[in-house]
Amino acid sequence: MGLRELYERCHDRVQFLSVYIREAHPVDGWWLGKGPLSRLMKLAGMKARTDVYDPATIEERREVAGSCARSLEYGIPTLVDEMDDAVNRAYAAWPTRLYLVGADGRVAYAGGIGPWGLKPAELGDAIETYLAGAEPETA
Repeated sequence: MGLRELYERCHDRVQFLSVYIREAHPVDGWWLGKGPLSRLMKLAGMKARTDVYDPATIEERREVAGSCARSLEYGIPTLVDEMDDAVNRAYAAWPTRLYLVGADGRVAYAGGIGPWGLKPAELGDAIETYLAGAEPETA
């Protein structure tokens, strides 16, 4: 199951948000380049750009985040972490990670670090478990 399928299945019961943090593979950082890994990503159908420089301003970060959101086509609203990377640091989110935050503000599920720890089906199971336990009691 992909993230888009999970969103389509559950968005009427939980709020989905994507938070764009710092660029994982900027040209001026840990760049994937045009080597074998980049070609493999394209063959696997990944649509994310690999020619992005690490944004130096919040405006640049917002622009890259918008491009990323459009290319990934998740349909999930995207927020942008500030340049101080507060969300990234608080959630150990780099390079990518899935979380379920309960109505009480506590983390109910913290997925592994991506890309290998990015498991939408596992998050889906956590959502179902959380919602089953969060059902209001009837008298």
